[in-house]
Amino acid sequence: MRMNKLQLFFVFLICTCLSLPTQASNLIYIIKGKVTCEGKGIEGVMVTDGCRCVQTDASGKYSIPTLGDNRFVYICTPSGYLTERTGSIPFFYFSVDHSKKQTYNFSLKKNPKDDTSHVFIAQSDIQVTSKDELTIYQNVVDDCKQLLTHYEATDVFGIDCGDIVGDHLELYPDYLKRADQLGIPIYRAMGNHDMNYDGRTHETSYKTFEDTFGPSYYSFNKGNAHYIVVNNNFFIGRDYFYMGYLDERIFSWLDQDLSHVPEGSLVFFIMHIPSCQKEKQDAFLYNYEMIGDQMVNAGALYKILKPYKAHLITGHTHYNLNVIFSEDLMEHNTAAVCGTWWKADVCLDGTPRGYGVYEVNGDDVKWYYKSSGYPKEYQLRTYAVGSAKQYLNDVVANVWNWDKRWKVEWLEDGKLMGNMTQYTGLDPYTSVVCSDREKMVYTWIAPKATQHLFRATPKNKSAHIEIKVTDRFGEEYIQAIAQ
Repeated sequence: MRMNKLQLFFVFLICTCLSLPTQASNLIYIIKGKVTCEGKGIEGVMVTDGCRCVQTDASGKYSIPTLGDNRFVYICTPSGYLTERTGSIPFFYFSVDHSKKQTYNFSLKKNPKDDTSHVFIAQSDIQVTSKDELTIYQNVVDDCKQLLTHYEATDVFGIDCGDIVGDHLELYPDYLKRADQLGIPIYRAMGNHDMNYDGRTHETSYKTFEDTFGPSYYSFNKGNAHYIVVNNNFFIGRDYFYMGYLDERIFSWLDQDLSHVPEGSLVFFIMHIPSCQKEKQDAFLYNYEMIGDQMVNAGALYKILKPYKAHLITGHTHYNLNVIFSEDLMEHNTAAVCGTWWKADVCLDGTPRGYGVYEVNGDDVKWYYKSSGYPKEYQLRTYAVGSAKQYLNDVVANVWNWDKRWKVEWLEDGKLMGNMTQYTGLDPYTSVVCSDREKMVYTWIAPKATQHLFRATPKNKSAHIEIKVTDRFGEEYIQAIAQ
């Protein structure tokens, strides 16, 4: 029988495959296992290898065909369940060994608390470079431990937006000894100062982070909310340079991950570098400030999140900033735990070192900023006349967690005088702190202009002046200005 060209090609292909070395049989590798709770399979749990996403069947079983291009297999922990954890690291993943066939079984336990209502602590930029700085970090840990006593009946976990260390990856174990004291799981994103800089490509930059904390992008569920954590630090390959960027591998995974999330759901998207620091992006300029301090392809992220009620939780900048892009998309750029790189207790914009606290109840979210070492009510810092060089005749308030739905007013001798005027400038206290060059150590430290400053001109400079702030949730905070 004569064979046509197509038949000849297939014969050649089969013969070639049969003649390949034995490792060719691993080109398609099946990752499989089961997700159970108390011995019973859980249906509908998303399992992924970082490329492909599948769901468990009615008996809790899953299988993922892979080309051996994955390092982990991991689950999107479903609402109502908890994973085991080692200290503060949740155990939702396995490292995959492609040299042998084995199953990867996940055992979950029922959450004893109703996670429809839950709380998470969001911190960023701990950025320790020495054990001495870890000693100072202990003060923040103790502050957080005290706060958690108010949420003992609530399901609580932590979010870390990255830059856990400042290029000193060997400090991860010492950092974990502090973080583990909180007694809660902490889901961590990778920061640019958490990268390996000695590799030849971006793909080598997250090895130590993943060795320590697991996958560098993943998701989980709590109550009605879906949480996504990604690595958006793209290492350019030399001299510590990086840019804010999500690659196609992560976007392809996001398409699959979000296909299991109903439209209109509450989604929290956690990453290190902010997407954008303004309501509308500026025209793109290819300079390091542009590519290093925000995502160059943020528009694609906004598009993929458009069907949801989404909150971006980010860090990196060492100041606090809330940006409302639309009714259903808001970014919370979180101030640094380290303040001014552990040289002062405030960030570059005057925000005290601290962390965000988010209270989620069903589909509703409330949040506040918790300054380390201060009560919850400490939501602003006030300055007397003459403190701000730009406006020497005005009293000034720095309201660090402000957004457009807040109200900032002032009272003179008990009489409400109206709204204060918002302006962009330097925080007076931070300006003084940063002027002490010996204390700052690093020559590049300088105060950062911020838009969450407010001013008013008193009629009587000797009068008793108070600043009244009302946040978007109707909470009022009043602080008198010291004469």
